[in-house]
Amino acid sequence: MVTTKQEARVTAHQLLEQYTDTHCFFWSSPQYTLLAEGSALQLPEVEQEDLPSLSRRAAALLQQARQDGQEQPVLVGAIPFDPELSPARLVIPQQVQWASPRTAGEWSGPAQSILSSYELREVPSADIYKQGVEEALVHLRQGDLKKVVLSRSLELTSSTKIPVAALLHNLAVPNTHGYTFAVHIPLSHEQHSDSSSAAGETPVWIGASPELLIRKQGLRFTANPLAGSAARSADLQEDRRRAEALLVSAKDLHEHAVVIEAVAAALRPYCSQLEVPKQPSLVQTETMWHLSTEISGRLDDPSVTSLELAAALHPTPAICGTPTDMASDLIRQVEPFDRGLFTGMVGWCNAEGDGEWAVTIRCAEVRGSTLRLYAGAGVVEASTAEAELAETSAKLRTMLRAMRIDEPAAQPAGRDQA
Repeated sequence: MVTTKQEARVTAHQLLEQYTDTHCFFWSSPQYTLLAEGSALQLPEVEQEDLPSLSRRAAALLQQARQDGQEQPVLVGAIPFDPELSPARLVIPQQVQWASPRTAGEWSGPAQSILSSYELREVPSADIYKQGVEEALVHLRQGDLKKVVLSRSLELTSSTKIPVAALLHNLAVPNTHGYTFAVHIPLSHEQHSDSSSAAGETPVWIGASPELLIRKQGLRFTANPLAGSAARSADLQEDRRRAEALLVSAKDLHEHAVVIEAVAAALRPYCSQLEVPKQPSLVQTETMWHLSTEISGRLDDPSVTSLELAAALHPTPAICGTPTDMASDLIRQVEPFDRGLFTGMVGWCNAEGDGEWAVTIRCAEVRGSTLRLYAGAGVVEASTAEAELAETSAKLRTMLRAMRIDEPAAQPAGRDQA
C-alpha cells in the first residue's frame, strides 16, 4: 500500500536521522521536511526533453497516480541544468513521510566524521578554468554577450565509500534557512546496470542550497532569487564590512537587478498581482553573503503548477547568463563536463500543483567512493580570471566544510550564487 502525505508524527530531526541510501529523496526547507522511499511511478526518459513538455508529463504522471488510487500523490526529484543533455530524475514514491519545518537548535551536535583518506583533482584545472574565463571575456568585450556563468568542479576519490547520511547531516545542521536535499533516483538504464561498479551505481545528488526558485500554495507563490555575493570572513568586523559593502556595491546591485527583472518578467504572464521589493536584502550561509529579493504574487489560473512556474524561470541569469541562448552555447563550449543536476532545480510537487523547488547549487554528486563538487561564478566585462577562480573556491567551501576538508582559498567579493 502506498503511503502518502500524513500528519506530522515525527520531527524534522527524526526524518534526517532515518535517512539511509535506501531512500530516494530527502528534503528540508523552512516550510516542510520530507523523506521518501521507493518508486510507485517514474517519469520515463525521453530524448530532446524541454522544460514545458517535462512539466506537462509530470502533471500527467501525478494524475495517473491519483487514478491508480493514491489520494495525495507527490512527485519528488530534480531536473538538470540542460534537459537536452541530461535526463530528469523524477518519481512518485511508494512511501512519503512529512514533518513540520525544523526549529532553531533542533539539528545540533558535533559534525559527523566523513573520510579518513582521499585524493582531490580539479576538473578543469585552475589554469584551464581561467582560460575559459578569458574566452568569455572576448565575447563580452565584443558586446554580443552581457554575462555568462562558468563553473568548475573538484573530484574527490576516497579509499572508502562516501558516507552520504553523515554528509547530509553535516550539511543540514548549519543550513537553518535554506534547502537541504538528497536525490537518489535511478534512471531506467541504471536499474539494469552492474551495481557493483562505481560507473553502474546510481549517484546521489546532495546539497544545501540557499536559493528558493519557486514555492506555490493555492493561488499564492513566492520566488527568492539570489544574485550578488561576498565570501564570509571569520573576523566579525571584516565579515560585517563585507556585508555592508555588498549592499551598496553598484556592480553587485546591477547584477542583482538583471536577475530580478528576468524573474519578474517570467512570472508576470501567470498572475494578476506581482510584488517586487525595490531594494534587496541580505541572506547569509556559513560561507557566503548574498543579495536577496523575495518576489510574491497571486496566480490567475489555479491549474498552474509549481513545476510549470519553475520551468518558466529556469535558467535564470544568475546560473546561466544573458542572453540565455548565447550564454548556454558558450557554457557548452567552455565547460569540460555536463553539469547534470548542478544549477538545475530540486524539489517536489503534488497533484494540486503546490510545491517547492530550489536551485541545485552548493551540491555534489556522490557515486560510491567518488564525489564531485561544483561551483560557478558570473563573468562580466569587468571580471578577471583570477577573481572568478577565487570566487568558485569560496563557494566550494560549503561542501568541503561538511566533509571536514580544509582547502586554502581566497575569499573575494562575488556576484552570483552558482
